[in-house]
Amino acid sequence: MKVIDLFQKQKKQLAVLVDPDKQSDDEHQKIARLGQDAGVDFFFVGGSLLTSDSLYHCIRILKENSNIPVVLFPGNTYQVSRNADAMLFLSLISGRNPDMLIGMHVIAAPYIKLSGIETVPTGYMLIDSGKPTSVSYMSNSFPIPNDKKDIAACTAMAGEMLGLRLIFMDAGSGAKIPVPLDMIRFVKDSIGVPLLVGGGLRTPEDVRQTLRAGADIVVVGNRFEENPELITQFAEVLKKENR
Repeated sequence: MKVIDLFQKQKKQLAVLVDPDKQSDDEHQKIARLGQDAGVDFFFVGGSLLTSDSLYHCIRILKENSNIPVVLFPGNTYQVSRNADAMLFLSLISGRNPDMLIGMHVIAAPYIKLSGIETVPTGYMLIDSGKPTSVSYMSNSFPIPNDKKDIAACTAMAGEMLGLRLIFMDAGSGAKIPVPLDMIRFVKDSIGVPLLVGGGLRTPEDVRQTLRAGADIVVVGNRFEENPELITQFAEVLKKENR
């Protein structure tokens, strides 16, 4: 089964975002085993800026210690590895930086094709989180204001009409506030493709509310870097919501 088909499952899902730079091999191993035991659906691997040659090792450790699909969540064209199961082919549709809409994709396309890795066309929407984030700085783009749900919905609709298979609304790493619930509801009611939501989700209750607002897949990273054992608690929320 292709990874894109896993995103289409008629259930709520949890993706654990792993930044190869921020943790040791032992910590990656621990996250893999906790994720396996908790029933996590995906590992997303990547970061806005990787400063070490750790991508391959991170993917290898995750795959050796779990059978959870490992999906690249690349911050730039260098974050490509054929050892992953798939990659989110991200277009930053919330911004107006042509390099992040299509420019870098043109450069990366031949290498990705040669790698043979499955690509999942994804519309990436950065939502204002109350402070500048790594993504907004590195992408040189402005996020969608968090009180402009109409702009978010129209952006998501345009992405779907362009053929993108997923829409990902992200408040960004270290967000002060998560994506507003009313925005999630409005966007979800406007599209027919799976909706991913991440950034600023710090408690199981945050995850529960985000799922009930309409997110199909929640993405959590920083919180698990601080306390990997929380994976079990967050995954339990998904199990309850899927009953």
